[in-house]
Amino acid sequence: MSDQLLAIARTLAHQAGAVALDGRRRGLRDVATKSSVTDMVTEFDKACEVMVFDGLRSARPTDSIVGEEGSRFDGDSGITWYIDPIDGTSNFLYDIPMWAVSIGASDAQGPLVGVVFNPSANETFTAIRGHGAYLNDQRIHCNEAAHLATALVATGFSYAPDDRLAQARRVSRLIHQIRDIRRFGAASLDMCYVACGRLDAYFEENLHPWDIAAGDLIAREAGCRTGDFRGGPIRPAETLTASPALFAPLAELIVDASSPISKD
Repeated sequence: MSDQLLAIARTLAHQAGAVALDGRRRGLRDVATKSSVTDMVTEFDKACEVMVFDGLRSARPTDSIVGEEGSRFDGDSGITWYIDPIDGTSNFLYDIPMWAVSIGASDAQGPLVGVVFNPSANETFTAIRGHGAYLNDQRIHCNEAAHLATALVATGFSYAPDDRLAQARRVSRLIHQIRDIRRFGAASLDMCYVACGRLDAYFEENLHPWDIAAGDLIAREAGCRTGDFRGGPIRPAETLTASPALFAPLAELIVDASSPISKD
């Protein structure tokens, strides 16, 4: 069954990605905001979600579905799909090729299949639980990085201004202890980049289930460790993905850099 689920997700991700890429090349006409002036949504976020939602409803009529743009269906099969039709909408808006269609399916044991498709680069990251992770059908593995001082780390920033300010201060307190920081703006791709060795680690706060549903599985199947900043299970509120040897020291560094500055 997992192979069938992956095939459905891959097909729908490619179809939606092709529509979005073509639309972006033709030009955007309907751009709005959601939670803040920096939280963008376009007509293609909405259209691609409808395309994926309708495709899943047709292929898997009893599965549950949760989409970023509000699509929802409560099924009874025990399978739940999470759709992020365009992860990295600000990049998409500015025609920066760091955006993706992310589709993940979970069951009672957790993430089951995941697809992250970057149309601009024609790269498809995939995973089935227990069967490894792949980039364009080639097996991928995370780096064996073990030293913070040489770790290339990606992060992201929340939409709320106060949160962004606190997160920027945290970065200023840890950047001198690692190789460097990257901020690409698409959580699913960040996790996949750790999975294939383009990054050593990635962390972010205040995400949503659709942001990490596919990327978490792909990363773990590539050998990464994922979790929250204190080593607990990964959750949208706190997401850390890293090569196994880096996870604990980086988590400690993030927590320390997040603590109030002593006035002594």
